[in-house]
Amino acid sequence: MAYRSYQTNKKTGVTYVYEATSYWDKEKKQPRNNQVCIGKLDPETGEVIPFKRLDPLQAAARDPAVTATARIVGPALLLDSIDTELELGKILKACFPQMYRQILCMAYHLTMRGEPLSHCEAWSKSHAHPYNNTLTSQRISEILKSLGHAEQQTFFAKWGKKVLENDYLCYDITSVSSYGELNEYVKHGYNRDGEKLPQINLALLFGQISRLPAYYNRLPGNISDVITLHNILQTFNFLGPSKLRLVLDKGFYSQTNVDELLKARDRFTIAVPMRKWVRQIIDEVKETIQNPENYRKLDGEILYVHTKLYPWGKERRRCYVHLYYNAHAAAAATDGFTEELLSYKEELETGQRISNHEDAYKAFFIIKETPVRGRKVLFNNEAIQQYRKNYAGFYVLLTNDIKDPVEALVVYRNKDAVEKCFDDLKNQLDMKRLRIHSSASMDGRLFVQFIALILMSALRKKMRETGLIEKYTTRELLMEMETLTKVRYSGRYGHILTEVTKPQRHILESLGINLET
Repeated sequence: MAYRSYQTNKKTGVTYVYEATSYWDKEKKQPRNNQVCIGKLDPETGEVIPFKRLDPLQAAARDPAVTATARIVGPALLLDSIDTELELGKILKACFPQMYRQILCMAYHLTMRGEPLSHCEAWSKSHAHPYNNTLTSQRISEILKSLGHAEQQTFFAKWGKKVLENDYLCYDITSVSSYGELNEYVKHGYNRDGEKLPQINLALLFGQISRLPAYYNRLPGNISDVITLHNILQTFNFLGPSKLRLVLDKGFYSQTNVDELLKARDRFTIAVPMRKWVRQIIDEVKETIQNPENYRKLDGEILYVHTKLYPWGKERRRCYVHLYYNAHAAAAATDGFTEELLSYKEELETGQRISNHEDAYKAFFIIKETPVRGRKVLFNNEAIQQYRKNYAGFYVLLTNDIKDPVEALVVYRNKDAVEKCFDDLKNQLDMKRLRIHSSASMDGRLFVQFIALILMSALRKKMRETGLIEKYTTRELLMEMETLTKVRYSGRYGHILTEVTKPQRHILESLGINLET
């Protein structure tokens, strides 16, 4: 049993404090004591003054005047290393000098927990983060409203210099459902999650090589994909990056968009729907495309390819049309075509025609208008069957960038990285539905989400490079680090880290994080 004893030196008057432990000596069969002098008694306060020869942490544990605080530091160690490598905090500081630490705090919370920001206050008390203080819900609301548009655009200009150079930028749009009622951007439109809620649309640029998000823009919920590209190009003219290398799916194809991309001298690779000019090219090579010299094999898929130099428009800008034919995919292509026809029919019946679909309306539908029955939309089955017979199994890419058809297809298929980005936003970073009513707060929240998305994407990239992705998801990796805690003592006693587990040590070593520094 441990106890303390006090002995006063009669000559000096100093009272020394001993920590004693009593035990039973089996050989001598009597009680014995072990005593260690741990310090002396302050005559004024009556507190123990530990000896300097003691380990500071042992002294802190023995000093009743010392207070200790504990914070979970494991997940922050991972995100801090990413922040340092990307200089993300440095860029934010240049744009938001008064609030950059709070912005990073919110982004850390979303990355680690994926919970609503209303939970951030409690989390900030128990976890290490860049703000190093409690971030209250009221302060969060104030910050979200005050993140100005000009400062955000300055951030994108600085951030773009890090990720836009010599990268293939995948551009896509997703819808985010919202409960907001006083937000002019929340509209009913095509909801990609199948929800019957109004929404905003979120356009995103994502780098294939950097594996990092480069830019986002929020759009009204009722805007169509094809007309958004113009605004993105205008924005980048304003921000001033070098020429872009864009990868786009066929939802963004239109003659106007291709004209604008070529005028801006941006490089692009875009999937093309079955327009009349595309069918004419297929008709030219349909009989010969399956010749042996056109045979290619990509990731186990058997393809026949054909590339045609295609001068575009009146100025005859140099482009390449890459044709691909997969006989095994013809059935799936037929099903996909049927789904497109059904959506076109709904557009015609509701009167919500899309200009980019006019060719399909004319080719595959018969529209009858009668005074009694009104509009009646019928399928042109003869034209549909002819189309399936001649063009099922073909797909087409148009590019002014990549001459090799296989390389172009690989680049195009890698655009699914942006889909993973959208999945992270909605399912990992608490953006399945927005619960913010004002447009100013929504814009601030989207910006914080984007910073969290950078952290999440960079962490996943490191996990992929080190092989950690084979054992953990990003969220599982962060949760594995949750037990690593720093205990900090008041005064001069410093701090200690709790025991590092074997999995934690492996994670830290894999990511090149040294606890000694």
